[in-house]
Amino acid sequence: MPELWAGTDAGKTEHHCMVIDAEGQRRLSRRVANDETVLLELIADVLALSEGDPVIWAIDLNAGGAALMIALLTDNGQQVLYIPGRTVHHASGSYRGDGKSDAKDAFIIADQARMRRVLQTMHRGDDIAVDLRILTSRRLDLAADRTRVINRMRARLLECFPALERAFDYSTSKASLVLLTGYQTPAALRRIGKTRLATWLKNRKVRNHQLVAATAFQAAEDQHTAVPGQRLGAAMVARLAREVMALDEEIAETDALIERRFRDHPYAEIILSMPGLGAVLGAEFIAHTGGDMHVFGSPDRLAGVAGLAPVPKDSGRISGNMRRPRRYRRRLMRVFYMSAQVAARCCPTSRAFYDRKRAENKTHKQAVIALARRRLNVLWALLPDNRPFESNPSLPAAALG
Repeated sequence: MPELWAGTDAGKTEHHCMVIDAEGQRRLSRRVANDETVLLELIADVLALSEGDPVIWAIDLNAGGAALMIALLTDNGQQVLYIPGRTVHHASGSYRGDGKSDAKDAFIIADQARMRRVLQTMHRGDDIAVDLRILTSRRLDLAADRTRVINRMRARLLECFPALERAFDYSTSKASLVLLTGYQTPAALRRIGKTRLATWLKNRKVRNHQLVAATAFQAAEDQHTAVPGQRLGAAMVARLAREVMALDEEIAETDALIERRFRDHPYAEIILSMPGLGAVLGAEFIAHTGGDMHVFGSPDRLAGVAGLAPVPKDSGRISGNMRRPRRYRRRLMRVFYMSAQVAARCCPTSRAFYDRKRAENKTHKQAVIALARRRLNVLWALLPDNRPFESNPSLPAAALG
């Protein structure tokens, strides 16, 4: 049984550490810089204070500014518990005083670690899982940037050339982006003409260049009025179109890095054998689980973390009222939900399970979530056995689990 609990309120440049004993009495309170030498001194002082008894450390961040301290603690064989900031915020209401300070938060973190027995122990991250978390986070940022740029481009194009704005789906059509890098106004399109425009697109390796040219030229024929600010707006549209194309290239490069790193993981081939799970979604799964199923203990625990296990919302005479939990890892939920949607189309066994749920009057979303939950069980069973998924269309839908 540990005699000391060390709670750390982590920050970007500084942390506050509070050490308490089994009676909840403060034994040490110190503000330290987020610096390796200073943190090692703190760890040494806390261990000296414990006089050889085990110390349990708790922290309210699991990445970012706390990464160095977590690495130092795990490298020194210390047990580190993770207490989410949301939990600390709600717990603070039960402690004396309305004020908030780093010292008070550090004390709450230490005291919660002393009283709770269900907190998750943090482990040193697997290098592949950490790399995939960095790469998938970067890809998510790039995808969000791409969406924002496309929205701005379409808004600008809508002001000066609405017929062309509605002529293409700029989120999926690379040809339309190439077109916008050269021509953005009705007058410019009419001036070059349909035939020369098709040749211009063909020289830039645009597929279906004749159809794209005909569509753009028809949009130009539909508008003969030049709106105020058209020239500058057209220049901005061209710049934004080039920006989208640059983001597409960077996303493709990031996808290649993700796939190459993902295939280094021992679970890669098993994950890829599951219908609907490609390299990017598989990398997201490794990134947000750490690639270590022992951390979760059971598929039910993993399902709860992924938001696939409903929780009861009973009160008084109301019972059996099940709802999705409010706190779960949304990107992990996305992995299972998106892969289940794909599997329902391409995997006969998954399709049979989905159809059975729909026959039970489940909505599409409910059926997909049920399929995602069942697929989680399947993946959980395959990983420890190092066994790939094998689909057998002759089996009933229940065999999926």
